[in-house]
Amino acid sequence: MTQERKKLTVPELAQRKRAGEKVVMASIPDYPTAVWAERAGIDIAAVGDSLGMVSYGFANTLPVTIDMMVAHTQAVKRGAPNCMVLVAMTYGSYATPDLAVMNALRLMKEGGADVVKMQGGKDKAHIIKAVADAGVPVMSHVGMCPHFVHQYGGFKLQGRTADEAMRIIEDARAIEEAGAIGFEIEAVPAAVAKAVDEAVDIFTFGIGAGPASCGQLLLAFDLLGVFDQFKPKFTKRYAQISDIAVDAMRRYAEEVRAGTFPDADHSYSMKPEEAQRLAELLAAKR
Repeated sequence: MTQERKKLTVPELAQRKRAGEKVVMASIPDYPTAVWAERAGIDIAAVGDSLGMVSYGFANTLPVTIDMMVAHTQAVKRGAPNCMVLVAMTYGSYATPDLAVMNALRLMKEGGADVVKMQGGKDKAHIIKAVADAGVPVMSHVGMCPHFVHQYGGFKLQGRTADEAMRIIEDARAIEEAGAIGFEIEAVPAAVAKAVDEAVDIFTFGIGAGPASCGQLLLAFDLLGVFDQFKPKFTKRYAQISDIAVDAMRRYAEEVRAGTFPDADHSYSMKPEEAQRLAELLAAKR
C-alpha cells in the first residue's frame, strides 16, 4: 500500500530554492512508472513530450499532441497521486496566446496537471503571461529546447559562448517577468546554468546543466535503462531494466517452444469428479 506523503505545492518551489533544498524530478510517461516514482518518493513527476520518443518511437518530440498528453497525464496522476505533476505543452499547442490558454486549461481540467510548461524565452513572454494571467501555474524552458531541434540542426549543446549565455540569461529574466513560476534549463555548460539560476528568483530545474539548479530532472526510462537506443551524456544509468526484460522474454520464449510453459503450477485445474464427468460426456459424443 502506498504511504501517504505531503504533496509539493507551487509556493513551496520558490521556498525550496531560497532554502537551498533540492527538488527531485523524473520524466514519467505512464502508469507503471508513476507507481515506481510514487513509491520512491520523487517530488515532481514531469509528463514530458519526450514520451513521443521513449514510448512511441518518434525521432523527436514534434509529433506529440495535446490529446496524447492529456491521456498520459491522467495515467500518471493515477499512479503518483502524491507527486506534483508538471506537464509539457506540445509543439504548436502554444503558437498564439489564445491557443496556449485553451490548451493549458485542457491539461489542467482534463489531464489534472498541477503545472504546465512550454518552451522559449523573450519570444514567448507574451504567451507565458497570457497563460499565467488565466490562472494557470506555468513554467518555460531555456537552453536546448527540443521544439527548436530543426533550427539547431539536431539536439545540440547551447550556451557555448559568453554571448550565447547572456542571451539565455535574458530569456530567463523575461520568463520571470512574464509571471512564470519557474523554468527548465537543458543542455548548457554547468557554469552557464549557475549564472542563469542566480539571475532569477523563481524555481529552476536542470537536465544536462550541472548541479546549480534547485531541481534536477532525468527521464525515468533513461535512468532505469528502459530506453537504451542511445544515452545522452548527462544521463546516469541507475539500472538496466531493458537487459532484464529481454532476458526474461527470451527465457519465456524458450520455455514455450520447449513445451515446459505453462506447467501445472501455472494452469487451472478442475475438480476430479468434474474432469471425469467431462471425459464421459466427450466419450458419449464420439
